[in-house]
Amino acid sequence: MLNQLASKGAPVVAGGVGLLGLGWVAQKSVYTVEPGHVAIKYSRMSGVGNEFYSPGLNFMLPWFERPIVFDVRARPHTMTSLTGSKDLQMVNISLRALAKPDERKLAEIYRSLGMDYEEKVLPSIVNEVLKSVVAQYNASALVNQRDHVSRMIRQRLEERAKDFHILLDDVAITHINFSSAYESAIEQKQVSQQNAEKARYLVLKAQEEKKKCIIHAEGERQSAQMIGQAIKNSPGFIELRRIQVAKDIATQLAKSNNRLVLSTESLLLNLMTQSDQSSNTLSGDSKKK
Repeated sequence: MLNQLASKGAPVVAGGVGLLGLGWVAQKSVYTVEPGHVAIKYSRMSGVGNEFYSPGLNFMLPWFERPIVFDVRARPHTMTSLTGSKDLQMVNISLRALAKPDERKLAEIYRSLGMDYEEKVLPSIVNEVLKSVVAQYNASALVNQRDHVSRMIRQRLEERAKDFHILLDDVAITHINFSSAYESAIEQKQVSQQNAEKARYLVLKAQEEKKKCIIHAEGERQSAQMIGQAIKNSPGFIELRRIQVAKDIATQLAKSNNRLVLSTESLLLNLMTQSDQSSNTLSGDSKKK
């Protein structure tokens, strides 16, 4: 009886084991590539193949093949290099690059560099390119021609990265720092330039004041000549000036709140001419006689 049951149960067990085996094979025969990634296959018989597989569901032979998935999205990398400029100033430059692998060369990248290709390649080539480019410029030119320097660095870095099948989407200089001694020298130079500009302004101001004084003196000279000529041509000009001055003084006294008693001689209000005064004196003496 037991032998009959064992003989009947053996096919059932074998069928269950077969179904489990088929399920394992089916599970191991497919794999998924996420968006932004590309896969290549490693075969135990032929090694790494050159064919690459796009995102989605893909198939492989279990145990004989396994997928190698690369992230082909551009990723930022910031690197810093201390190098010397053309005028022997030490410059600390920080560079930011967006790098990604060439999808058509993933097999070669994996064979020669491995999955950590960026860490192996980018720091060395960035340091090399920065040193070669910065050495062509003075420290001041690195600041004044920053866009031009950045374009040259990008051009040379893209050429070097292509040798390792790495593509660069963007390269930009983020920071440029000089030594403390050089920054102090720049600050002193700026202060000296500002002082020079201030001194130049004071010189120009003094020259303008000199011209103003010369013009004013020339005007006064010409005015004195004209007054002298007017007095010479018309003796009554002096009396007219006395009347004008007396009128101005009287107007000022009329507007003043203070009341003072002063002589007409001190206020120039004695408008009688010397000839009138002499005639009045003579008439007075004749009356006394």
